[in-house]
Amino acid sequence: MAPRDQAIPEALYRNAINLNRYSNSVSKEIIQAYNDIILEASAQLAAIDPVTSPGTTLRLRTLLAQLQESLGTWSINSANVTQQQLQGLAVLQTDFIQDQLRNLLPSDAAKRAVRTVEISPQFAQSVVTTDPTRINVFTLPEELQAQVTGAAPTFSLTARDGAVITLPNGATVQKAFRGIAEVQTDLFTKTVRNGLLTGQTTQQIARNLKGRLEFGQEGNVRQVIAAGGQLTKVANNQVLTIVRTSINQVSNAATQKVYQANQDITDQYKYVATLDSRTSAICARLDGQIFKYGKGPQPPQHFNCRSVTVAVISDSFLDEFGLTREDLNVARVRPSKTGLAQMGKTVPANQNYATWLSKQDIALQNEVFGKKRSALFRKQIKKGRSPTDVFKQFVRQDGSELTLEELERITKNS
Repeated sequence: MAPRDQAIPEALYRNAINLNRYSNSVSKEIIQAYNDIILEASAQLAAIDPVTSPGTTLRLRTLLAQLQESLGTWSINSANVTQQQLQGLAVLQTDFIQDQLRNLLPSDAAKRAVRTVEISPQFAQSVVTTDPTRINVFTLPEELQAQVTGAAPTFSLTARDGAVITLPNGATVQKAFRGIAEVQTDLFTKTVRNGLLTGQTTQQIARNLKGRLEFGQEGNVRQVIAAGGQLTKVANNQVLTIVRTSINQVSNAATQKVYQANQDITDQYKYVATLDSRTSAICARLDGQIFKYGKGPQPPQHFNCRSVTVAVISDSFLDEFGLTREDLNVARVRPSKTGLAQMGKTVPANQNYATWLSKQDIALQNEVFGKKRSALFRKQIKKGRSPTDVFKQFVRQDGSELTLEELERITKNS
């Protein structure tokens, strides 16, 4: 499809940043509730001393039963909190996108053509419980994997055309949080058992479980996660992943609803990824591409996806109101992250990920591709090929990267 390129309203970039901050805020509330349960259980465990005293086995069984019940309740509460937050977000995001679509248009007559979309009370629930994909969020360190039953050893994603990433394990928010509760109960139990068998005291086991965590742990969500023990870090990161992906899912679904209700104004959308070294291969490949509604991929394409979409105003609508693309209220630059020393730099608004990457230093290119692949990337560009064509050659349409042997074979013939 021949693209009708269009820059992006600056407010959409700010909105993406705000959504990330909002994800951290919601996650922190859920994470702290989980951590408090682990801290209480660890304190009770440390109080069971000596382990050889009468009634120790009964006290341990009682503790583990209480932990299982507490985490079960936490999973239900966490799902409810997330669901409520997502519903509120859907309404806010719909209003925001409608306003941005109006702000994009320079004349009052054109603004009045934008239709309003109402979000139903069940919108968030329908978004997060349909079209599951084959994904498992429960990725554990190797030393923990051997201890737990029922958790897949790898994090896998099957990306299809327009795949909708719903929630972990091809399931719902409720199942995602329940899965965390079940796995963490299992791991807590086995950590205690293995600790006792290897001669550790209950105090030592408790310290391993909770790390440096304290009740009411201060700091942002990343600092809270870093303070935890081995088990809490795994669970905390899983919570952050679930919440962040769900928020991206609902936000983009609401955005698409607004665009689709205004297809006389916009009949295509542009996929926009983040310009930094953490962007996934699939989103980097899609960045800047333009698709018809219902015909192309939408974010999130994977867990922790940060990509968004932006409406492309149709030629017929511009002609109807005597407008050109230059009249639209869009940003002329887009943000770029090229390292801590260069945060906040901007590049031309229509520069896509591949072109941006080609202009970065070798260290950052190595971070994205690895040394050998990045060397091939630069070699192909020096031959006069466009960065976009080279990048598409490096990354398949489904987001998977070619092997080094495949790349070398292809590039030799280019």
